[in-house]
Amino acid sequence: MLTSLYIKNYALIDELNVSFNNGLTIITGETGAGKSILLGGLSLVLGKRADLSQVKNAKDKCIIEANFDLANYNLKSLFNDLDLDYDVQTIIRREILPSGKSRAFINDTPVNLESLISLSKHLIDIHSQHQTQQLTQDDYQFKVIDALAKNQSHLDSFSKSLNVYKSLQKALENLKLSKAELIKEYDYNLFLSKELNEINLENVNLEELEAQYEELNNVEIIGEKISSSKSILTAESLGVSDQIISVRQELSKIENFGKSYQALKERIISVGIEIDDILIELDNLEENLSSDPQELERINHQLQIINNLFQKHSVSTIEELLVIKINLKSKIDNTESLDEAILLKEEEILKANKKLNQLALTITKNRKKVIPIFVSKLETILALLGMPNAKFKVELESRDTYVSNGKDNLQFLFMANKGSSFNELKKSASGGELSRIMLAIKSILAEYIQLPSIMFDEIDTGVSGEISNKMGDIMKQMSSHMQVFAITHLPQIAAKGVSHFKVFKTDIKDITHTQLKKLNEEERIVEIAQMLGGLSITDSAMAHAKQLLN
Repeated sequence: MLTSLYIKNYALIDELNVSFNNGLTIITGETGAGKSILLGGLSLVLGKRADLSQVKNAKDKCIIEANFDLANYNLKSLFNDLDLDYDVQTIIRREILPSGKSRAFINDTPVNLESLISLSKHLIDIHSQHQTQQLTQDDYQFKVIDALAKNQSHLDSFSKSLNVYKSLQKALENLKLSKAELIKEYDYNLFLSKELNEINLENVNLEELEAQYEELNNVEIIGEKISSSKSILTAESLGVSDQIISVRQELSKIENFGKSYQALKERIISVGIEIDDILIELDNLEENLSSDPQELERINHQLQIINNLFQKHSVSTIEELLVIKINLKSKIDNTESLDEAILLKEEEILKANKKLNQLALTITKNRKKVIPIFVSKLETILALLGMPNAKFKVELESRDTYVSNGKDNLQFLFMANKGSSFNELKKSASGGELSRIMLAIKSILAEYIQLPSIMFDEIDTGVSGEISNKMGDIMKQMSSHMQVFAITHLPQIAAKGVSHFKVFKTDIKDITHTQLKKLNEEERIVEIAQMLGGLSITDSAMAHAKQLLN
């Protein structure tokens, strides 16, 4: 409920700070006194777009702050969704800066208008002529019936299941599109994969293969060079081996003359040993060296295949070809397994569809069960409000497709007078009739769900005294479940309130100011007497006012 409202520097209001109680609160005042200003300020704090022209003094900041008691509302999850700190005593503040920039805060946390509206629609419902038109909209009509049917948990489950169902359908569509695309590439991928598999890439050592090719391709040159190398090392008298032996013999003659000569001799002995090893290695290489044209041709063919694959796939290493091979296999496997995946997805869709149909059937049954109760209550209340011949018909028809709240079409049909026929509500009910119908529906809803605080803005326009008395009774009954405000010109309604505020204007130094005052018992009698008989208060008006209040 709204516990307090602070307005500063808005329209004709310099500064206003007022507290409210639960129950039915009445707001009265002369036409043009500023009741619309009060509503405008409240609308701003609820998310209406700001305008610098609404600021009284453009040089100063405009502030509107509303304090709400959320104890009776289950709004913690909404605060979490909006990433806000929850507090039972929640403060919403709206500021309009001299620059024209607007700012909004919830419990001192800056928020955007979208977040502000998301929260505020759970806090206050300002019932105006414009809002009455909601009654003719499908969404609102469903909201009314589902509230009475206690369908909210089923609707939540249906909404979640519908999202799953739509996701599954989208996934199936993507699978089918993927299959169509992959089938186009399947044969080509299969060819490429076969080409890569034939060469057994995992066992290819490119460096070793190239070395084998070079050796086989140059057998004659290698043999010639090995032979000449052996000749150089072993030629009699002039060969390297004989020369090293000669050097060793010469150094042996002087090795006892110093350690350095002895070291040189040992080094030349090592060189001789190394030369002998080299000769053995050359003999082995020469012995194993053979010409193998077929092997050369095989290796050459393999290298050509690898180089062609490098060029075709724009890579330069075996490792990169292996990655391509794996990717191709994955694409081929995916193509071959898509039919199975599509079948599995279709089975999931069938299960989701079955669950949705069961939920939709439950929702429809609950709606059908409460519609006669709703119509009966509504017609009873409308009879009290001066519409004894008003008849309602609520038609509920099943559709083949899913919508956000089930599988139903809903239509409110109305007949105002005997002898006429049922027609759509928006075509058959006048503005005054719609206002009374909306009041009746809100009073019914108040019995079933926790409604936000509601402010009726001159809902009694054009209504007679006896009907307004019934309206007052209905609003008073509603206020036992919720906080109700009524802006009214009728004394019969004004007398029903627990609290009574008066909006009035004063002129100070040729400047008009709007003010709001809570009336005490005596002031309230005077106000209602003036509403009955005008500014000239008679004893009869005073007596009538006291009678109404009692």
